[in-house]
Amino acid sequence: MRVTTADRDSAEGEDIGSATRWGRWWRARVRLWGDVSSTGPEAAHGRLARALGSARVEALAQVDRWTLWTPVAFGSGAATYIGLRREPDIAICLAIAAVLVLGVAVARSWGRSRGLVIVLSLLAFGAAGFAAGVVKARLVAAPVAPADRKPVTVEGWVVDVVSASGAKPRLLIAPTTISGLSPDETPKLVRVSLRDPAALLGPGQPVRLRAILGPPPPPAAPEAYDFARDAYFARIGGSGLSVGAPQVIGLPNPGPWLGLQLAINAGRWSLARRLVARMGEREGGLAAALTTGHQAWLQDDDVQAMRDSGLAHILSISGVHMAIVGGFVFGLVRLLIAAWPWAALRVSGKKVAAAAGLLAVSAYLVLSGAPPPAIRSALTASIAFLAVLLDRRALSLHSLAVAALVVLAFQPEAVAQPGFQMSFAATAALLALAESWPHASKEVNAPVWIRTLQGLRTWLVAGAAVSLVAGLATDPFGIEHFNRVTLYGLPANVASEVLSSFVVMPMLAVGAVAELFGVGAPFLSAAGWGLDAVTVVAKVFAAAPRAVVWLPSASTAALAISFLGLLVICLWRGRLRWLGVPLFAAVWLWPRPPTPDLWIAPGGANVAVHVGTRAVALRPRAQKFGLTLWAHRRALTVTDDPDAASDASDALFDCGRDSCLPKPSAPVQVAAWSRRIAPQGGQLEQLCRSAEVIVIRTGEGDDPACNGKLVIGEADLARGGAAELWRTPRGWRILWSEPLRGVRPWTAPQSPLEPSDSGG
Repeated sequence: MRVTTADRDSAEGEDIGSATRWGRWWRARVRLWGDVSSTGPEAAHGRLARALGSARVEALAQVDRWTLWTPVAFGSGAATYIGLRREPDIAICLAIAAVLVLGVAVARSWGRSRGLVIVLSLLAFGAAGFAAGVVKARLVAAPVAPADRKPVTVEGWVVDVVSASGAKPRLLIAPTTISGLSPDETPKLVRVSLRDPAALLGPGQPVRLRAILGPPPPPAAPEAYDFARDAYFARIGGSGLSVGAPQVIGLPNPGPWLGLQLAINAGRWSLARRLVARMGEREGGLAAALTTGHQAWLQDDDVQAMRDSGLAHILSISGVHMAIVGGFVFGLVRLLIAAWPWAALRVSGKKVAAAAGLLAVSAYLVLSGAPPPAIRSALTASIAFLAVLLDRRALSLHSLAVAALVVLAFQPEAVAQPGFQMSFAATAALLALAESWPHASKEVNAPVWIRTLQGLRTWLVAGAAVSLVAGLATDPFGIEHFNRVTLYGLPANVASEVLSSFVVMPMLAVGAVAELFGVGAPFLSAAGWGLDAVTVVAKVFAAAPRAVVWLPSASTAALAISFLGLLVICLWRGRLRWLGVPLFAAVWLWPRPPTPDLWIAPGGANVAVHVGTRAVALRPRAQKFGLTLWAHRRALTVTDDPDAASDASDALFDCGRDSCLPKPSAPVQVAAWSRRIAPQGGQLEQLCRSAEVIVIRTGEGDDPACNGKLVIGEADLARGGAAELWRTPRGWRILWSEPLRGVRPWTAPQSPLEPSDSGG
């Protein structure tokens, strides 16, 4: 029977779901169209047709990968909720999500086009992410401490030690009572910084202390990171400073869940102390941070060197650590089974090793205290091991998508956290690299020394590629959140990779277990040597010229565009993925606004001016964390030397106990009243006569001398929060932080305490 072109077209059209058939169909028609003529308008039409045909073929090739975009849709919905300025109605959110899910079911049952089902499914995932944020925000609602500067007595259980270093001891406390607050007004958790490092107590201790408490701190600058939002979702309702040493007291037994948490954290703290005692405070502090997550013994110079060299990720328990521990246990168990002929013939060594790796990752998660980055990493590793147990591919973008969906379902707020963004961006980039990595055939008959050199070459190239790709993938988030680019991150990571992967983490894993039985000394000694070598590598690269380049933050939209570009590069299959490159570069290319002339801290606790490439504070020792954060966001430098900072301030301002007045050399004639008592008598007049901008922490500018001046009083500060000011031909332009945050559950009246002092 003769088959006509129409019959063939009909037969091919019946198989629309097959990307291969569609590809052949379009290529045939592109050739027919493109061969009409090689010159003139017809040739242009032919080239256009070929381009459209190729694009259509690539688009059809993505049909089987649409599930990779489900966590993107879910996260976009959650991010939309986080970015709102008003709280949405929960009933409407759930109704929209339900309607979209029903629409997907109807479209599938009626046999509609697969494209419609995919679009509706992604919309449903987006609505589900939005609804998850709404529901989670209501589930974690808890009392918040009032903004009162009076000391209160706190009694409760020390849940954990959350210090960033030994110089800043900080306790997470579950209070049973707080003086002046009823049980219904008492926060679930509070963070209290201790003035004396020697007064540090471990988890599980019932304590009483006097402290100045307030709500979690607001953003230090407009569009800066919102620590109060993180505290809200962690159910931390207060932060503050102790005014005395904590005392151990007797309290009734805690509930079962809190009791279990206290027991686990007490065990972690005990192991951390044993590591420090065995290895010394420097190496032991690093070992404790890598095993238990406790950073109370970290040395400030080591931490700074790690940051400046691009090795800061080593100090935070995340995907690298989970992969090394899980992979080490997996490889060790599989080797032992292979070396035992009886077991090798009777059990699946790969599956037993995967089960052991799963147990190791779970144990490491508990030991680390289960911080959010560790939870995300453990979940990703667990899915990989479960895939081995179920005879599926262990490491794939689909596994990462499942892990991301699970994390976001329980922690929709994580979508706004740098740790989540950076960890999943790096993992997606590395898995995409693994998909496209060429697999060369092995030389079976080559001499051993040649195979060894080839393996070393492959390992070096792969290690450099992994470090480069992971660094590039996380750079936009590092720029936006931390405003730094480490120029020597690639060589530093390559130089330290062997030490961390084959010495430090394996020896710490074995040594931590052996130390429970008192025999961990040889393993911990080897780990200490490795940690010391990694620290040396970090300091060498941190001391290199221009090790760190500071870049001002772009806008949130730029970061979202960069993330979209990265996803296109990683998830798209085909040459069109490279269209994501210009999108990925958005954070670098986005135009930055002019540097503000003036910064005002939340509550007016401090003021800083922009001088060249420096930020000079009127009071260098007040709100130092907020000052540093603002300066870095605007790519300004802040001196860490207290004496140099005081000299810079004294050269521009005359500061006393109550106020600061500008000198003629000040770039902005700004005066500030810092006391919590309103200016009296001629004090306000003196402030207004000496400056063009007057910041009054307590009181208002109701003196005739203030007429025609920009006066920012107590009411403005309470309503607006932190502020940035620019001088324009029409006067001063002010950008406030609170209007950008809107009215959300975590934007209640805030405390002026800075995060470094209050645990934020």
